Amino acid sequence: MAQFVKRGSGWEARLRPYDRNGKRHNMSKGGFKTKAAARIWATEVNEKFHKGVDLSQDITLLHYYHSWVEEYKKPKLSHITLNRYKIIEKFLDRYFCNVELKDITRSQYQHFINEFGSDHAPETVKKTNSIIRACVQSAILDGYIYRDFTQRVTLTANRNRILKVEYLNLKEIKRLLGAATSRLDPRYTSRYMIIAAIYTGARLSELQALTWKDINFLKHTITINKSWDATEYTFKPAKTQSSNRTIIINDQLLTYLRQLRAKNNSTMVFQNIFGTIPTSNGVNKTLRNLLASLNISKKNFHFHSLRHSHVALLVDQGIDAYDISKRLGHSSISITLDVYGDMFDEYKEKRDKQIVAALNTL
Repeated sequence: MAQFVKRGSGWEARLRPYDRNGKRHNMSKGGFKTKAAARIWATEVNEKFHKGVDLSQDITLLHYYHSWVEEYKKPKLSHITLNRYKIIEKFLDRYFCNVELKDITRSQYQHFINEFGSDHAPETVKKTNSIIRACVQSAILDGYIYRDFTQRVTLTANRNRILKVEYLNLKEIKRLLGAATSRLDPRYTSRYMIIAAIYTGARLSELQALTWKDINFLKHTITINKSWDATEYTFKPAKTQSSNRTIIINDQLLTYLRQLRAKNNSTMVFQNIFGTIPTSNGVNKTLRNLLASLNISKKNFHFHSLRHSHVALLVDQGIDAYDISKRLGHSSISITLDVYGDMFDEYKEKRDKQIVAALNTL
């Protein structure tokens, strides 16, 4: 039971709460202007102890975030994703610095989101908030805090920072394919990877990880069930559970793959003459050279943009968004629409004409 003592013009609260392990703690705090304020503090402290919060372990958000990333996240994150976590740590250091976890309010965090969002795109704000919130929820489980100050904050962002998805139209895709296939050499596999990306829409790390066992030449399918860690030069799990998928491929791609397999003595599909698999820098250099030879200029166009071009091709041909989502390995159709919504809108007029044509058959 708490005691409240008059100290000069203020009040002091004293209490001896039990923690969840039955250990008793002596705590006191003075300087309250009223007895009611001292009582509120005592009630909150008792509640924290009852919920297992160890008030003797004060820790800053920055310190806990760093420890959380090292212990819970680093072992299973790719180097690219881990770098994103480290960038977020720099922003937390800039804004919260030495602020203790238990002292951060929902209002303060909202102010951080507002400031961060003023110079970042919506998707960046969304991902950043998601990571910080996971950290805060972990801190609750560890007993450092008992309230989630990230809950129900309003995500604000700068829409002018949104990068437009770059892709090739059908004519440009055909020209690129022509250039890529004109001088194929099985000893150098970057061009084969570019061709495969155009025909499959697969991510670079997924193509890098392909083995010949993943390709079924009889059923015309490729099974994607892993990705490639280019730094450690080893396999790693697929990006998400939904990234594990089997997709249909066409005869043209199979022809190029058969050509490559005839000269390839490795279990890896795209291993080159040097015994390695082309890196991001390698395939992007080849891609830039091909585009330059065709006088195709696309700002911010890189290997991943071939995935976008694959989607543009499917949308142009009237393929349903659900089927595109499954082919890309997205966990939900909403992700596909979030990324490629503008692209679907561009082809709305064509789809509207198809709808009218269908209705006219009645």
